Amino acid sequence: MRKPNKTLYLCQAALIAALYVALTFLAKLLGLDSGVIQVRFSEALCLLPIFTPAAIPGVTLGCFLANLLGGAVILDTIVGPIATLIGALGTYWLRKNKWLAAMPPVLSNALIVPFILAYGYGAPDAIPFMMLTVGAGEIISIYVLGMLFVKVAEKPLRKLT
Repeated sequence: MRKPNKTLYLCQAALIAALYVALTFLAKLLGLDSGVIQVRFSEALCLLPIFTPAAIPGVTLGCFLANLLGGAVILDTIVGPIATLIGALGTYWLRKNKWLAAMPPVLSNALIVPFILAYGYGAPDAIPFMMLTVGAGEIISIYVLGMLFVKVAEKPLRKLT
């Protein structure tokens, strides 16, 4: 077993956080990052815990910074990254099967984000409806964009472990 390299771990986490923020702002420029139907390109990075545990703090910090810098309400700035953390941990635990590993970020966001939208932003839609719409956006972000990203980058990403 290889000895963990703390510097590499921190650099990977920081790079993933920076990519998450940049991709979130790209989605924001296109009007896709917020609202009832959200397609954050950055959510595709939530599959990175399949390859490295450094992605867990990376996507969590990235979500926090993207929400903080993007002008999110305090509830979103605090609870949004918790949803991302739950999803990233689940992805890491299920990493042996990438199709199953993609489910935790979809579920955690579909179940948590609608409450943020309702109570933080005053979204008028019913919470069960927003669970469906947020879940649909997560399926696009994770299962379409994320799986495409994993397929294209799988060989180089396997070298991270």
